[in-house]
Amino acid sequence: MKINIIGRQLNVYEDTKAMITEKLSKLDKYFGEEGNATVTLSHKRNLSTLEITIKASNTLFRSEVDAETFREALDKSIDNIERQIRKNKTRLRKKLREGLISDEAIAAASVGEEPEESDIIIRTKKFEYTPMSPEEAVMQMNLLGHTFFVFNDSTTEKTCVVYKRKDGNYGLIEPEN
Repeated sequence: MKINIIGRQLNVYEDTKAMITEKLSKLDKYFGEEGNATVTLSHKRNLSTLEITIKASNTLFRSEVDAETFREALDKSIDNIERQIRKNKTRLRKKLREGLISDEAIAAASVGEEPEESDIIIRTKKFEYTPMSPEEAVMQMNLLGHTFFVFNDSTTEKTCVVYKRKDGNYGLIEPEN
């Protein structure tokens, strides 16, 4: 697995990089060489924040954890990602049939298996939307009291999403193609 380590407003020392690389090698059984991990380290309010995003075969696994030390946060993040893999084992099997994930990864996910949550859509909403700017979409989202809002961007003419982040700021999701 390729690992990219980023420090936000801090220097990441070689011993920390080695620890991260060693701990993430535990996930190689799931992703092999095709996995691409980005690890971001930062300090917020006297807490160490570690975020891991792993992209493998068009599937994203993400975990963000606050802890007293980066080592604790790393251990919790890896546990979270393994839990995500176990919960979604049947979906991963489908990708296996499509040739995207190795059989060994599925077998590894079966160890310590958790019951799969059923993904049942309990409500469908339809709404009409008009083209607007991201700023207008944020205003509309706040008026509705939601944490995200889907809209058609008036400049790019693409369907986008604005969302409220944990830190109180806003994010924008735009399609690449």
